[in-house]
Amino acid sequence: MISETFLSPMTGQTLCLGLSWSWTLDGWIVVVGALSAVASSLLGNFLVLRKMSMLGDAITHAVLPGIAVAFLVTQTRSSLPMFVGAVVVGLLTALFTEWIRGTGGVDEGASMGVVFTSLFALGLVILVQTADAVDLDPNCVLYGSIELTPLDTVSVLGYQVPRAAVVLSVVTVINALFVLLFFKELRLTSFDPALATTMGFSSTWMHYGLMVLVSVTAVACFESVGSILVVAMFVVPAAAAYMLTDRLGVMIAISVLLAIISAVLGHMMALSIPTWIGYRSTTTSGMIAVAAGGLFFAAATFGPRHGVVVKLVRRQLLSLRILCDDIVASLFRGEELEHPAPRTTWLAGELFASTWSMKMALALLRRRGEVTVRDDALRLTDIGRERGQRLVRSHRLWEQYLVDRAGSGAERIHDQAERFEHFTDRNLRDELARETDAPVEDPHGRPIPDES
Repeated sequence: MISETFLSPMTGQTLCLGLSWSWTLDGWIVVVGALSAVASSLLGNFLVLRKMSMLGDAITHAVLPGIAVAFLVTQTRSSLPMFVGAVVVGLLTALFTEWIRGTGGVDEGASMGVVFTSLFALGLVILVQTADAVDLDPNCVLYGSIELTPLDTVSVLGYQVPRAAVVLSVVTVINALFVLLFFKELRLTSFDPALATTMGFSSTWMHYGLMVLVSVTAVACFESVGSILVVAMFVVPAAAAYMLTDRLGVMIAISVLLAIISAVLGHMMALSIPTWIGYRSTTTSGMIAVAAGGLFFAAATFGPRHGVVVKLVRRQLLSLRILCDDIVASLFRGEELEHPAPRTTWLAGELFASTWSMKMALALLRRRGEVTVRDDALRLTDIGRERGQRLVRSHRLWEQYLVDRAGSGAERIHDQAERFEHFTDRNLRDELARETDAPVEDPHGRPIPDES
């Protein structure tokens, strides 16, 4: 069995823990990590939507003077006074941030930076002046002491339950009730505070209610998992869920699921991955943050709504469709002027298309039966000619509309019409024809084809 020694920052006791899997130890560590992640992610969705993602980071840094002052006042390292002191300073952080933003006219990020750096610096000054009296381990501030939570238990219905699990369970239930009971108000105030106010919902009270719970959650999680995981759990599961859906209810459910998966995966990674490279286990809270980051990377890469790969594929497909339109329209204009059938390389140069893109577009057009290629000469089929006729009609109707209705000069309308023609359907062409009195020629004197 591999063992590791930890120094509790709150109790000052030195403890030795076994790292092989045990449900009474590792099981509770995962439960505490999952409760921290779920409690944070429930509120994190609204922080992400309100562009206040770093408020959790600000609060976890700013609570330092609250902890120090609580100790100086009570002369005890009991968790309750420090919890109360940290919550009070966390609330003051939210209030000061909003006050500076409202009265100073600065953005949310700047006001957070002013408040949390000032309070964090104040906390450091108090710690330096009272270094002999205040016992606060820097490792606890960064990583927490989640590995020690199963050892600090309280009796619940005759069962010994980690105190952190009890506290975080209460916070999670409160956060879940807050989201369920005020879901409509939170959604309205997050997307359109002005509209919410006109409908009778106070966006100010919802904002401060959310800030109070963010402060309480950050402080409740702080002792167990440290500032790194608190910030990661507020932001990362919600941001990953945002990549997967545009529906708020689904987004919240996905963020909770990702938070639980991060907790389980993170602890297993903390136990196993370091041994692969000859090291012992590492901190669980850090690995939970790494697991959450990995899930976000996967969502940002392969997400069906906003994933990088999906966007890249959509952009390439759109480019291919527009190139197909340009090929067909160019061939139709050539037939109008009775030009000889163009060669592939010449048309690729005219359309600024790469060899690969041209091959893909021609393969697609030939498969649809719109273009034939004989001796490298390109010709339209009847199907392709109808498509080219529609595109050219759209282009020239747009040119006429831009001159008649928008007052644009004839020399500046081609590029705009070139963009619009790819997204113009039959209904819009009919509307353009009505608005321009069904012209037979465009502003350049070229005939406007009939609707095919």
